[in-house]
Amino acid sequence: MPELITSDPAVMGGKPVVTGTRITVETILERLAAGESIEQLVDALPHLTREGVRAALEYAAESLGAHVVHPLP
Repeated sequence: MPELITSDPAVMGGKPVVTGTRITVETILERLAAGESIEQLVDALPHLTREGVRAALEYAAESLGAHVVHPLP
């Protein structure tokens, strides 16, 4: 099964995207944070699937889990 999130310097400046689209993980996170539902996202972005949204969330969680986060004073 192909990876659902890929990064290619020739596509969106190398930002991670849903494979086969120009939809970045960043865009998905921003729109969800702004209050859009997964259904609204999928309806608004015809090339995006629910699986793509879940993969973007998983990618973001794994990326953040790989870093040490220090609270602000």
